[in-house]
Amino acid sequence: MRLLLALALAMPLAAARPNIVLVLADDQGWGETGYNRHPYLQTPVLDEMSASGLRFDRFYAAAPNCSPTRTSILTGRHPNRSGVFSPNHTTRPEEITIAQILKDAGYRNGHFGKWHVGAVKAASPTNPARMGYEEYLAHDNFFELDPPLSRNGADPEIIRGESSEICVDAAVSFIRRVRGEGDDPFFVTLWFGSPHSPYRALPEDAALYDDVPGRELGDRFAEITAMDRALGRFRQVLRALGVAEDTLLWYMSDNGITVEGIPAEQRSGLYNGGWRGRKGMLYEGGLLVPSVIEWPEVIRTPRSTSIRAVTTDVLATLLALLDLDHPDPGRPSDGVDLSPLIEGRNMPERPGPIGFWRYGRRPEADNERWMAPELTRGTTPTVRNPGIDFVNFKHPVARTRDFGGVAAWTEPRYKLVRAGNEDPELYDLLADPRERQDLAGEQPERVASMLAELEQWQRSVERSLAGADY
Repeated sequence: MRLLLALALAMPLAAARPNIVLVLADDQGWGETGYNRHPYLQTPVLDEMSASGLRFDRFYAAAPNCSPTRTSILTGRHPNRSGVFSPNHTTRPEEITIAQILKDAGYRNGHFGKWHVGAVKAASPTNPARMGYEEYLAHDNFFELDPPLSRNGADPEIIRGESSEICVDAAVSFIRRVRGEGDDPFFVTLWFGSPHSPYRALPEDAALYDDVPGRELGDRFAEITAMDRALGRFRQVLRALGVAEDTLLWYMSDNGITVEGIPAEQRSGLYNGGWRGRKGMLYEGGLLVPSVIEWPEVIRTPRSTSIRAVTTDVLATLLALLDLDHPDPGRPSDGVDLSPLIEGRNMPERPGPIGFWRYGRRPEADNERWMAPELTRGTTPTVRNPGIDFVNFKHPVARTRDFGGVAAWTEPRYKLVRAGNEDPELYDLLADPRERQDLAGEQPERVASMLAELEQWQRSVERSLAGADY
C-alpha cells in the first residue's frame, strides 16, 4: 500500500489535470440560442450542451464589447486595468494570462480564431505566442467566409471555407498532434468570428431562414447555426479521441446582442429575452450572454444556475480547479472562484459584486502610447478596415474622483448604474430583471453605500491603469 501511495505521489500532476477549451462567440446575445426560446434560431448543439452540462442563466461579459471582454478572460482582471477601454485597444505585454500560467504548468496551448487584444503579427508584443500559446491561427478582429488568417504570426493567407469550420479544423489538428506526442493536457481558445456583422452565410445555412423577415437577419442566424454545427463537430472529435470525458469545455460570448448590420425594419426579428439594452450598453441586454460548461467527468447530471457570473471569473476558477497559484498573487484581480458551482458543492450566491466600467477613452488619446505604433498595427484585414491600429495609452496620474464614463455595480440583488457624474440609477434585479423601475429615489442609503463601493473599486482600477501593478 505504501509503495502504491508513493508511486501515486510521484506521478506528474499534469497527468491528472483536465484538458480545457474556452469557446467564444462574437456578438451572440443571451437570447440567441434555441434553449433560451429563440423563435427562429436552430442551435441543436448548444441545446444539447445546456441539457447535459452546467447552464448559466445570468452570465455576463465583462464589457459590452469585444476587446475588453477578451482581455478579461485572459487576465482575470477588468480590462480597464490594462487600458483596454473598447474595441481595437490592445492589452499590455506586462499582463499575465491564463495561457502563460497553464503553459508553465505543463499544458500545450493553442489559439484559433479571433484574437482582438493586440496585433497577431510576429513582431507584436501581445500576439498569442507572446501571451502563452505555442501555436495559433488567428485574425486581428472579426472575419467572414474565406477569411485571411495569420499562422503563428506570418503574413495572412486566405483560407477558403466557412469560418467557424476553419477554426475547428485548426483546433482539431492541434489537438491530434498534441495527443500523438504524449499525455500532456491541452488548453485551447476557440474564438469564432461569428456572428459579427457583416453577415455572410453558406447558401444551405441561409436557406434555413428564408421565412425570417429580412436577408441580413436571416444571414446572422445562419452564421450562428454554422457556428453551432462546427462546435458539434469539435465535440465529436473529442469523443473520437477519447478525451471528451475529462475536457472542460466552456462556451460563452463576448458581449450582449447587437443591432449592427441589421436594418431598422428587420430588428423586430431580433430576440434577446426582453433584457434592456444592447451591445455597448451597461444594461443587462448589453452584458448578458449565453454560457454553458460541459465536463462529463465532473458534471455528471445536468444543472442550471441563476448565480451571477462573469468572464473575469474564468482565470480564478481554472486556477482553483487545477490547484494552481497565480505567479503574482498581490496583483489586483476582479474575478471570483466558481469551482464550487462547477463541482456541485455548496455555493448559495456569488461571493462578491461585479464592477462594469465603459471608460471615457477620448481624453486618453492625447497621452503617450504604451507601445510604438509599428508594433501594434494589425495586418489581417476586415471588410471595413485594411489594418487596425491597436492603441493603448499611458495614464500618468490615477484619478481619485470624477471618474467619467458609464459604470455599473452589480450585487446578487441590486444593480447601480451611473453615467459620468449624473445621478445614479438603482434596479432590483430579482423583482425587476428588465430594469424598468429606477429605485434610486426610494433607497438613497443603498445608493450611497453601493456608490461608495463602486468608487473604491474605480480607484483600484485607476491605480492599475497608471501602471502600479507592473
